[in-house]
Amino acid sequence: MAQATFSGRMDEVLKKQFDALCQEFGMNASTAINVFARAVVRQRKIPFEIASPESDITREGAMQAFMTLREQAKDNGIADMSLDEINKEINLARMEAEI
Repeated sequence: MAQATFSGRMDEVLKKQFDALCQEFGMNASTAINVFARAVVRQRKIPFEIASPESDITREGAMQAFMTLREQAKDNGIADMSLDEINKEINLARMEAEI
């Protein structure tokens, strides 16, 4: 079967996390993407979930993460930012990341 190259852009941190998780599953990123593509074509939908048993998200863990972020916002003097201000900061960070 002839091979074709697929290229995609991904956030650097996400790629590192994806590569590490693929290793936990016993494959590399290229194999994982091929598995995904074959299953999508065969079933004509996003057909499956791949999950790591070590990263169970609990309500308690999510609340703790939220409270930690809230404290960091207070410590950095940004706890009273409006949603518009937050979105503006996010857009600026995304634009800087593209440069």
